[in-house]
Order: sequence, then structure tokens, then C-alpha cells
Amino acid sequence: MESSTDSFFREAVLRICSSLDIDKALESCLDYLKNFIPADSINLSVYLQDVQMLQFVAVAGDTEEKPNTNAISTPAIDWEAPENQQPELPDLHVVNHPENEPEIVKILQQLNIGSDFSIMVMRLSLDGNYIGEVAVKSSGTGRYTDRHGRLFVQLRDPLAIALANALKHREVVRLNEVLADDSRYFQQELRTRKGEEIVGANFGLSGVMHQVRQVAQLDNPVLLLGETGCGKGIIADTIHKLSNRSRGPMIIVNCGAIPGSLLESELFGHEKGAFTGAERQKRGRFERGQGGTVFLDEIGELPLQFQAKLLHVLQHREIERVGGQETVSLDIRIIAATNRDLAGMVRSGDFREDLWYRLNVFPVMVPPLRQRKEDIPALLHYFLQRKAVELKLPFRPKLPAGHLDRLMAHDWPGNVRELENFVERALIQSTGEELDISSVTGVSSGTDTALPEKAVDRNQPFPSLDAVCAAHIQQALTRTGGKISGPDGAAELLEIHPNTLRQRMDNLGIAYKSRTRKG
Repeated sequence: MESSTDSFFREAVLRICSSLDIDKALESCLDYLKNFIPADSINLSVYLQDVQMLQFVAVAGDTEEKPNTNAISTPAIDWEAPENQQPELPDLHVVNHPENEPEIVKILQQLNIGSDFSIMVMRLSLDGNYIGEVAVKSSGTGRYTDRHGRLFVQLRDPLAIALANALKHREVVRLNEVLADDSRYFQQELRTRKGEEIVGANFGLSGVMHQVRQVAQLDNPVLLLGETGCGKGIIADTIHKLSNRSRGPMIIVNCGAIPGSLLESELFGHEKGAFTGAERQKRGRFERGQGGTVFLDEIGELPLQFQAKLLHVLQHREIERVGGQETVSLDIRIIAATNRDLAGMVRSGDFREDLWYRLNVFPVMVPPLRQRKEDIPALLHYFLQRKAVELKLPFRPKLPAGHLDRLMAHDWPGNVRELENFVERALIQSTGEELDISSVTGVSSGTDTALPEKAVDRNQPFPSLDAVCAAHIQQALTRTGGKISGPDGAAELLEIHPNTLRQRMDNLGIAYKSRTRKG
């Protein structure tokens, strides 16, 4: 087919610019080139300056020998060698007999491709900078002439611009996906954390707040200890807000709520195709927290095999996504929390000792509500106001006169969370201006009867704390028939880990059921 040079250039450029999808554009360009140049396939590669290698960006044509577009190979041409460049065909290297060129043979061996073909490779530059290469290949040797080379060289600048635009377009698409992903995640976080504040900061939690102010501006790990429901999550959020990372994200990870099989993917992220269902690259929680704080709640629930990977994150501040080889550097602060006895878990082998020492740099003990009952009036007022708004009540029920003492006398084993749930339940049950507090105190809101107090005989010896604990554990063992772990075991009844219970039994000299039988 005959055509003028101008017509060839115009039609080829129209096909190169026919789509933002570089694969489709290259396929269209190849279909046109076949009318003038022997071409079974064409591939476009970008030059990675850091490693001085080429990475395939798009490939069109033969699918049997189509290289992986994520593959990286060494550049096929030593462009500095003058013998590889013809004066009339600048930046073009024609190979009609690959077996005669050692560098080409080396590349062919790396790509596992035979030598029965001809190829033209053209260097691509923008603003004087080498950005990549384009290669057109045809089966058989001796296929290309100077005329073919002159036609191909005309497309050097359009293909260079197309390569640069394709890379920019892919980066914009990637950043849009990241932005949309972050938007969905942080909108959910805002919904779940809306309205949280520290109540009791100047009273029962004053000591905790002093520690918070001490450590907030630093960047070391913080370990929050305390019973379930005492407010460790709000303390972690306060540390983040008072830190230099307050403008960064606060990522919350409930370690006990993520299945072990998904833990690595959820925290580290994964690459596309890493496993069945991985249809796109996904960033993990650690990567989402760049420039901010990652809060690892219930860290005592982490599987032992994953604890070593978390230790690596703390020591080296880097991760690798599942299925990937690229190392991702992290700029995050770790705050961990647990209601479990980590020191006891270390002794029993359920928690890594090196991870324990790495986390326990600055421990903060959040006291249970029964040890800071002076906060109960403020907490009641706060929850009454907030829950009434959430429930959209037309009235604001008040606590019956004299009933605050009954609430103060309650131990609140569920801590602040139990008090919050009680207020919500009482508001739902209330039909008038007074709260129904019978669900907690056992006394109806219409009576002034006080809770009975146990008489104390001051002449009787007062039992030690160990004696009281031992008696309480014995009662639990009696009720469970000596069973310690598992469903309906003493550990479940006492709401502690079985290993922790065994450790306390050993310290208090309480015999196991099996030991009693042997005796």
C-alpha cells in the first residue's frame, strides 16, 4: 500500500491519540502500521531511572509471546554506543539477525524468547530526557529495511508524548481510587467517633490525663491498660489529638475482631492477584495511617504468629503488602490497648516477650469506674444529655431525688460502657420526668428504700486480699466442678483468661482438680 509520508504520520498519530487507554491506542496503531511495516507486535516501555531498567507499560499484537506488563528487564540497547545509531535514523536500532548481537541474545534468554525474528527498537525522549523505548517485532530474520526505519522514526515524538500521558493518566486514576477509598473509610470513622470527649479529666482521671499530656507530644509507643469499657479508646483518641500528628488520620484496629486468616491483608494490604478475590491493590490499615496514629485495641488477642510481624513494624517502620515485593516505609505512631494481663501471657508463652518490652515503653493504667466514683455524677449528666438527643426524646428525664447514692454504691463491673448502656435503657423505659433505675439498683424509682448495707463486726479479724481472692476462686471452681477453661469454666465465670487464672491459683496455692485426685 502506497502512501505519502505526511498521510502516514497523520493517520498513525490519530490512532495513537484515539484512546486514553494506552493498550487500546497501541493496538489501533499496530493495525495501521501493519500496512506499511512488517509488525506482529509492538510494546512500549518506561525507563526507571532509579534502577536503570525498563518496565513494560503496554503491549499489542501476538498474545503468545506477550510479556507481563509488570515485568522489569534490562534495557536492550546501549544507546551510548555510536555503532548502534545510524546518522539518517537517530535513536533507532534495527536488529535483523538477533543471534549476531550478544546484548540482544542476553535479553532474549531473560525473556525466554527465540531468535527467529527481526526487531526495531526506538529510544523515546521528552525535553531531552530519556523516558523509555518502543519496539516493533516481526517473525523471521532480515525483515526491516531503511524505508521501514524512516517511517517508524516519524512516530518517535507522538509515542513519547503518548507514553508520558499514559503514565500521568494511570497515576491520576490511582490517586482517585486512593482518595475515594480514604473518603469512605474516614466517613465511617467520623460516624462512629462523633461526640466522644473526656468526662472526669479533672477528677478521677486527672492522673491519667497528666500522663497523657506528658507523652502526647512524643512519638514513642503507648500501652493503655485497663478493664473492658473503662474508656481506653477515648484516651487513645485524646493522645492523638494532643500530638503533632493530630492533622493526620487516627486508624482504629480491633485486633480481636479480625479473623486470623485476614489479619495480614487487613493490616498490611495486598497486591492485585495476591489471592482469590484480590481484584485490585488494597492498602492496609498501617498504610492508611501514614502521618498519623494507629490504635491497636485488644492487642492481647493477636495470634502469636502475627506478633513477630508487628514487632518488625515497630522496629523498622516498614511493611510489605501481601503478594508484593515492594517495601513500604511507614510514618506512624502505635498506641496499643488491652484488658488482659500481658505480663502473665508472656510468662505462659502466649505473648512474645520482645514485643511486650517494645510496647511497654510508657504504660498508662486507666482505672475502672468503681475506683473513681466521683466521676459518676458528671458521666450521668453527659450521657443523659447525649442519649436524649440520640433517641430524639421530647423531654429530658431527671434522676429521682436521693437515687444518686444508689448509683454511686453500685460497683459497675462493666465500667463506663455499662453506665452508658444503663442510661440509654433507663431513658427508653422512662415514661415521665423521672428515670427508672430499678434495672441497676433493684429498687424502683418510686421508693426511698436504701440499699441494705452488710453489718460489720469490728471484733472479727479482717481477711487479707489474698484470702478473699482465694475464697472467690474456690467458689467459682466449686460452681464449675473444678473446670477451669472452656465453656462454663471458672475462667469464663470470672471473666479472665484461663492461663491468668492458673497463674493466680499457683500463687495462692489452690490445687487443680486433677492434682486433688492424684493426692
